[in-house]
Amino acid sequence: MSELILNLVRPLGAPSWGRGLADRSSSIIRPLIFPALILLVWQSVGTFQLVDPVLLPTPTRVLGALWDMLSSGFLNPHLAISFQRVLLGFASGVTVAIVVGAITGYSRFWRSIIDPTIHALRTIPGLAWIPMFILWLGIDESSKVVLIAKAAFFPTYLNFMSGIARADRKLIEVGEVYRLRGARLVTKVMLPYSLPFLFVGLRQSMGVAWLVVVAAELMGASSGIGYVLLDGEMTGRAQIVMACMIVFALCGKTTDLIIAKISNRVLRWQDTVEKE
Repeated sequence: MSELILNLVRPLGAPSWGRGLADRSSSIIRPLIFPALILLVWQSVGTFQLVDPVLLPTPTRVLGALWDMLSSGFLNPHLAISFQRVLLGFASGVTVAIVVGAITGYSRFWRSIIDPTIHALRTIPGLAWIPMFILWLGIDESSKVVLIAKAAFFPTYLNFMSGIARADRKLIEVGEVYRLRGARLVTKVMLPYSLPFLFVGLRQSMGVAWLVVVAAELMGASSGIGYVLLDGEMTGRAQIVMACMIVFALCGKTTDLIIAKISNRVLRWQDTVEKE
């Protein structure tokens, strides 16, 4: 009865293309509501000087500083080198994580040997690795990329390994009925099952890579967004520091959105609540 009522009412409403346009518009507008509220409160605090403007510049000053750095071309080379470090570290870390995660996830024997050590290394604070990387690799690009790769390794490894190790036994048994063994069983059954876990790990690793690049660029760097941020802090220019924070947020969100879009395309076969 309810379906009949819906079918009768639906023609009276907006056409399907209109509803689709409204849905797309709302999906763009809704994520902007909370940032707009933050900017409004932030601007009000600065306008009424509730906080020292030297310590908390208004959004207009911060955006003005960001625009000046972009329009003058000052920020472009720093942004490019930060992107290069993040992408190289991310690619290196997740490549190793996928290989090691596949081995330890598939083989209980290798998991018992390798996994405890990886978990122990994961608990070492990231800053504790910086002195060793400087001693081993110097203060050039190698130490920065390796530091980012180390941080990006763990989220992808943990998620991918767990996805393979927790593959549904019933699916494996069905694959074995169809004479799938070894590599064919992994590629046909276990890998598709673990792909959602893998993409969660990739998104987490990319976020961690952008977090760690700041620490990496404090290792004697003379370029990068982290270097510009540190220079703003040393010279007492809070608007530069906050402008760099906005750049990091936009870069992190952009790369996360790219991975999410790829995930949706690869996992379009999934029937999940999110796709309703």
